[in-house]
Amino acid sequence: MVKLIALYRNPENKEEFDEHYFNTHSPITAKIPGLRKMEVTKIVGSPMGASDYHLLCEMYYDDHDALKAAMKTDEAKASGKDLMGFAGDLVTLMIGEEVDGE
Repeated sequence: MVKLIALYRNPENKEEFDEHYFNTHSPITAKIPGLRKMEVTKIVGSPMGASDYHLLCEMYYDDHDALKAAMKTDEAKASGKDLMGFAGDLVTLMIGEEVDGE
């Protein structure tokens, strides 16, 4: 499995951010063809105390080709446009591969 990972720094207003993220952005993103699973984690701290991060979202695809194909769809473009509009200055996007614990 391949993941598109979105890591969000703390927004100025967490309540406004969460309202948009969970009620607008997530439903748009969930419609992306080829998306197998979407997991959102609320960051509550770090081993050293407070964290600079608010949310982590992992979006799972079958493989790199499935992710590439998904990113070309209208649904992914709508998700990206919305993302840049409300959190473009807060988000870091990464692509990762799941690794078997050998």
